[in-house]
Amino acid sequence: MALSVNNALKTIIELNIEPNFEIIPIEESTNRVCAETIYAKLPLPRFNNSAMDGYALKFEDIDKEIKVIDTVFAGDNKDINLEEANCVKIMTGAVVPQDATLVVPKENCIEISDEKIKIEDKDLKKFSHIRFVGEDVNCGEEILSKGDEINFANITLLSSQGISYIKVYKKPKVIVFASGEELKLHYEKIEDHQIYNSNTPTLLTRCKELNCDVTFIGQARDSVESLESLIKNSLDADLIITSGGVSVGDADFTNEAFLNLGFEEIFKGIKIKPGKPTIFGKINNTYILNLPGNPLASALIFEFFGKVLIQKLLGSNLLYPNCINAKLAVDLKNKKGRITIIPGSFDGEFFFPEDKRLPGMVATLSRSNCIIVLDENVALLKKDSNVKLLPINWKFFRKDYKDYLTYE
Repeated sequence: MALSVNNALKTIIELNIEPNFEIIPIEESTNRVCAETIYAKLPLPRFNNSAMDGYALKFEDIDKEIKVIDTVFAGDNKDINLEEANCVKIMTGAVVPQDATLVVPKENCIEISDEKIKIEDKDLKKFSHIRFVGEDVNCGEEILSKGDEINFANITLLSSQGISYIKVYKKPKVIVFASGEELKLHYEKIEDHQIYNSNTPTLLTRCKELNCDVTFIGQARDSVESLESLIKNSLDADLIITSGGVSVGDADFTNEAFLNLGFEEIFKGIKIKPGKPTIFGKINNTYILNLPGNPLASALIFEFFGKVLIQKLLGSNLLYPNCINAKLAVDLKNKKGRITIIPGSFDGEFFFPEDKRLPGMVATLSRSNCIIVLDENVALLKKDSNVKLLPINWKFFRKDYKDYLTYE
């Protein structure tokens, strides 16, 4: 029996998966998932330091003529005590003398002579322009959690702690193969009655984009034996992805081949359109996701459910679909009865649903950068209605200029 959308997502999210890990240099860890919780070994900053080029002094001397007794550069290790009406010339990042309670930027000072200055800006507050020990990161503070996805900013933080290597989950091994002799791969010659297989290259490249270790192992002939051979060869993978071959047609042998090899069904069918005939299960420790054969249906189901499964296999703690609020650009009609995925494009303010979105279409997704998912009771959404966008592929840029500044 087909599962509801929420139950299908819940089933995937609650899978008991603990990926294997490896230790790699931090520079190679972008887009990987952290396999340990990491705590700061050092406070940031490590010492009180100057946020500006200027003069470090005692706040109570701000109205006096002040004598410059030394210069401190970043990296200097000087033990300086400030007496009354004394200061040091200081550079950004340099250690602030222990009894200094103010750094005055150079441009806010008047140089009376080589050895004396006067403060021009009297509105400065105590401790201005001093960066204090631990104000950025405290020693012992959690800086990366198990399951966090690592990006360049995390690497900045790790390197600031003197961490060179990090434990990450191994990339999930995904195997994709094609089935159905009526479909030809893009490098093969086709006859007038044949079509190219677009699903397999789509799934291969999408899984690579999602940071999986992906392998293509060929195309099965229309026989149970051929399919069983490919499946047996794939059972060292974390996930096998196929599309089509699970209908009641005479030449649809995929389901039979999987069952012959001990396939355990987790769910069969999802109450959604397009893509209801989606099957998910496993053989031993290898999960199998069999997507619909229609190209748009296959791609949309993968974007909504397959990506969650990949996140789970990656070891990520980001598992629930996130969304962005937008306005609908045009009226949108829908046939009620099932939750519906609508592909389209977002321009930063409005969502434009694709007009051509039949399950067998190929070009639709290439014009889309997001989807919306309609409740089963939605028949009509009027222009300017609020919608919730789920991103597909964004680097969030556009072809033409749009003012990106925020104004008061």
